[in-house]
Amino acid sequence: MTAFIDIALYLAFPAAMALGAVSDLTTMTIPNRLCAALALLFPFAAVAVAMPIAVFGMHIAAGMLVLAVGILFFSRGWIGGGDAKLAAAVALWFGFDHMTPFLLYAGIFGGALTLAILAFRSIMVPAFALRHDWVMRLHDKTVGVPYGIAIAAGAMMIYAETPFMALAAGWI
Repeated sequence: MTAFIDIALYLAFPAAMALGAVSDLTTMTIPNRLCAALALLFPFAAVAVAMPIAVFGMHIAAGMLVLAVGILFFSRGWIGGGDAKLAAAVALWFGFDHMTPFLLYAGIFGGALTLAILAFRSIMVPAFALRHDWVMRLHDKTVGVPYGIAIAAGAMMIYAETPFMALAAGWI
């Protein structure tokens, strides 16, 4: 039973990142339930890797810091609310040790994503794509960029370096 729980916790984070990216791509929203689930699962994952309480506290602080900055950015219209919450949930899992590389990767992927979407918006939409609302939304120059994709990609670049990968050691 413990192995099953370890596997579930190990896979929960990547599954949440995939769901967040796909949801943001297709609907321009990241579900609050997803961010809440990540935050609620974190203590269980921390227990699974025997995270010391002081380190756990630093992870909480990292998540709160990213949430505070995300709220500031959201209030200025620079990012969406879902992006702020997803980045905070990721920072909660990564703590300060992995936060800087995560944010760097998310920024790099976000820049590339933005350039790709700007290029897409400068061409005519192919006829076969016209019936897909999400494609038309991506093509709309008045709509933002689904930055949750970049957040998820940046998170997955770093996830392998976190203590949570140790959960897989027993079954890989």
